[in-house]
Amino acid sequence: MLRRAAYAAIAASLLAVGACTPITTYSGFQAIEANPKDVKVGADTKSTVRGRLGSPSQTSTFDPNTWFYIDQIKETVAFRKPVTTRRDITAIQFDKDSEVVTSVNQLSLKDGKVIAFNGRETPTRGRELTIMEQLIGSVGRGQMLPNAEDEGVPGQRPGDRR
Repeated sequence: MLRRAAYAAIAASLLAVGACTPITTYSGFQAIEANPKDVKVGADTKSTVRGRLGSPSQTSTFDPNTWFYIDQIKETVAFRKPVTTRRDITAIQFDKDSEVVTSVNQLSLKDGKVIAFNGRETPTRGRELTIMEQLIGSVGRGQMLPNAEDEGVPGQRPGDRR
């Protein structure tokens, strides 16, 4: 009887430890046959890079001659928020005229910057309506069909005689 209780306790502890194992998620560019780090400055062009690596993960907003190949790894433990454990970004810049690679830069999670988010809201004019005012506030104010005197009022269709 004591032996069965010990086995049950061991099995329960193994299940509890297994439940806290992090779930790893891979996303973004996955280098299978070629690596973005292998792009050669002055030798490769846009077409050779696209042929070797495929389409970029992202292009620069202000300069379409800058391509980014991004991959990251996130880990989630139980019910907690996912944590990014690794992020690799390869930024490839091309010459505007000849489309030859001018630079290849490697960035990682350490190169990122935390941006402070401002949670304040811009106030709007007027007052806020309560739920009851929103639900029954328009009762008796409007009408379903337009009147004859509404003819020619902006927003009405000409010749609409409902």
